[in-house]
Amino acid sequence: MFFHIVLERNMQLHPRHFGRDLRDKLVAKLMKDVEGTCSGRHGFIVAITGIESVGKGLIRDGTGFVTFPVKYQCVVFRPFKGEILEAVVTMVNKMGFFAEAGPVQIFVSNHLIPDDMEFQSGDMPNYTTSDGSVKIQKDSEVRLKIIGTRVDATEIFCIGTIKDDFLGVISDPGATS
Repeated sequence: MFFHIVLERNMQLHPRHFGRDLRDKLVAKLMKDVEGTCSGRHGFIVAITGIESVGKGLIRDGTGFVTFPVKYQCVVFRPFKGEILEAVVTMVNKMGFFAEAGPVQIFVSNHLIPDDMEFQSGDMPNYTTSDGSVKIQKDSEVRLKIIGTRVDATEIFCIGTIKDDFLGVISDPGATS
């Protein structure tokens, strides 16, 4: 799920960046440092949408660097248990498959794949139904439900299932059109 929240961060800036465009340099450094990172508490920071305030700088003793408190608005992505996501399969093995929904990686165990699908090994490992009508392989798009999340300081891991109504393959790159 996506949220629009306000966060705060202390940014250090080298004295060579002081001048008329100090604020622009500070915002550019903030975007470079923050966008694409993950905080376990808030989720993946997708984009900074605005700067609310830049506080007064505090000179660091001995270095000349200045620390500015910056309050900014951003869009974050945080998956929750029970959420339905569309993801792209990145790897298939006999234990299940891994899929990615944006920055989050989701593992779907073979116990959470419908019973009528069996693992097929070979040069392109996949899970196929007995009649061959549905195939999950690398680059397939699947709709899945998150049944568990584990949050670390800098990463979020998810476990998903496709063993439910309206879940499973959305598009199959191996199918002939």
